[in-house]
Amino acid sequence: MTFYESAKIDIVEKHWLDRMTLLVGEAQTRRLQEANILIVGLGGVGGFAAEFLARAGIGKLTVVDGDEVDITNKNRQIIALDSTIGQSKAQLIKSRLEAINPELEVEAIQQFLEPDMMLDLVGKGFDYVLDCIDSVQPKYRLILACKRHNTPFISSMGAGGKMDASKVKVMSIWKTENDRLAYQIKKLLKKKKALRKFKVVCSTEPINEDALEYTDGANYKKTYYGTVSYMPALFGLYMAEWVIRDVTG
Repeated sequence: MTFYESAKIDIVEKHWLDRMTLLVGEAQTRRLQEANILIVGLGGVGGFAAEFLARAGIGKLTVVDGDEVDITNKNRQIIALDSTIGQSKAQLIKSRLEAINPELEVEAIQQFLEPDMMLDLVGKGFDYVLDCIDSVQPKYRLILACKRHNTPFISSMGAGGKMDASKVKVMSIWKTENDRLAYQIKKLLKKKKALRKFKVVCSTEPINEDALEYTDGANYKKTYYGTVSYMPALFGLYMAEWVIRDVTG
């Protein structure tokens, strides 16, 4: 057998997760392949988090979002293109992730989840939950559901109205600052006396209050901030990194 024939066989036998396995080891890669993860919210944060998890070799993902792609999503969402406007975010993410890893089991739930649906959803036995919701009441109820089921989770706070990437960190919910969404969640948790610590992704950068707009209040969302392309992606990256490192031990 010539050198070139041997090299060709090596190329054929390569696996797309070889570099991940080289970094973390075979046992840890298997842990990722056996993990069952839930992501609720597939906007700028959740879409990128889903992709990072899929590319790390996660074995099963359930992705939830009732929205369709809007033209204003193009500045920050991974599946937002001229060609995808008006299409389901959940289905687009499912197709994209399956194209990355055909062996990945993806369940796409194209539905806006009411707060009282969170407990049943989390009760399906996930290994980890990523809360990428940007409205207060659904986010609060998802957090409570994770606590109730003792399901590990990480929650994204507000990426809008901010531009300094160096201020983004993983921290306890109780150490967040300069974040309106985190403030509202903490207020509700204190009222419920649900004071146990959990991890969130948050930027401590002061909010640009000039970037605030009011909405019609649909789907529990009353306001939103202007957003730069990289901030939601960075939040999603931090969430995925936390989950991958935790799952692999």
